[in-house]
Amino acid sequence: MLGNEVCSVCGDKASGFHYNVLSCEGCKGFFRRSVIKSAQYSCKNNGHCEMDMYMRRKCQQCRLRKCREAGMLEHCVLSEEQIRLKKMKKQEEETARTSTEVAPTPPQEVATLDPQQQEMIEKLVAMQKQCNKRSFLDRPKVTPWPQSQDLQNREVRQQRFAHFTELAIMSVQEIVDFAKQLPGFLELTREDQIALLKTSTIEIMLLETSRRYNPSIDSITFLKDFSYNKEDFAKAGLQFEFINPIFEFSKGMNDLHLDEAEYALLIAINIFSADRPNVQDHDLVERLQQPYVDLLRSYIMIKRPNDHLMFPRMLMKLVSLRTLSSVHSEQVFALRLQDKKLPPLLSEIWDVNE
Repeated sequence: MLGNEVCSVCGDKASGFHYNVLSCEGCKGFFRRSVIKSAQYSCKNNGHCEMDMYMRRKCQQCRLRKCREAGMLEHCVLSEEQIRLKKMKKQEEETARTSTEVAPTPPQEVATLDPQQQEMIEKLVAMQKQCNKRSFLDRPKVTPWPQSQDLQNREVRQQRFAHFTELAIMSVQEIVDFAKQLPGFLELTREDQIALLKTSTIEIMLLETSRRYNPSIDSITFLKDFSYNKEDFAKAGLQFEFINPIFEFSKGMNDLHLDEAEYALLIAINIFSADRPNVQDHDLVERLQQPYVDLLRSYIMIKRPNDHLMFPRMLMKLVSLRTLSSVHSEQVFALRLQDKKLPPLLSEIWDVNE
């Protein structure tokens, strides 16, 4: 791929060939979920909707029709069990390959951080703590989590949804505050600042969510006093197609045992992503990102000198966040179908047309 290919279904930026068709992550996930659930959709326009990036969220029937017309094949979709077995086989092959590699490794140079890099790490960690503390101290009274088990009660469902949206608003405010303090961010035009924040915020929220994952109770804890498992998320109106990937990603991040500095650097790298839609000055964004990438590499070499795969493994987590972000867009659309009205800040940051 050259990097400028478009999705054969909706015209968005393509990420590769999926189910026999060049498509984006969103249409790939939509087709897979539709096939696995044997979904039946209806169209208000008798199946004549012109499919594009806007209409793909409005008409699922025509989107599925366009997927098939483009050439997507249902038999290429693997079941959850097939995917699990495929992952296990891949892990076994990697383990076997690693155990047979007996060639001596060349001596590695001892990595060190210069005073400027050390100061940058300390500053990033302090900035993040300050933003989290400010959010905790200045937060309004969060809507109490209803204890009623009457899930058919519309008021109970609305209260639970409001509870999560208030937590989401606080997370967005933390991210914006952190980004504004990053060296170089305010050098960008206002338009590029908005473009970077709009597309990175949900990914950073998911990254921060994984940071709050507690494997012992399989739950996510916010603000030290709110813990939620998968069922709690579902009771607020979220779909398991969205909940399960979040928990799976969180477990994977938890296994890496990252510290505060590594999380802060990952977030900074994520914010300064020049390939985001509507970014104008790509060169400047790339120049601003590079010091954080170099610093993360050096920091990992010092902290984990024997784990040569940790740096690429961490960067691959940013790729996984792109896929999760696409699933999130589908979830936002599903909430709209349930008449769940998002607060103005979330509607703006997630580009939702009310």
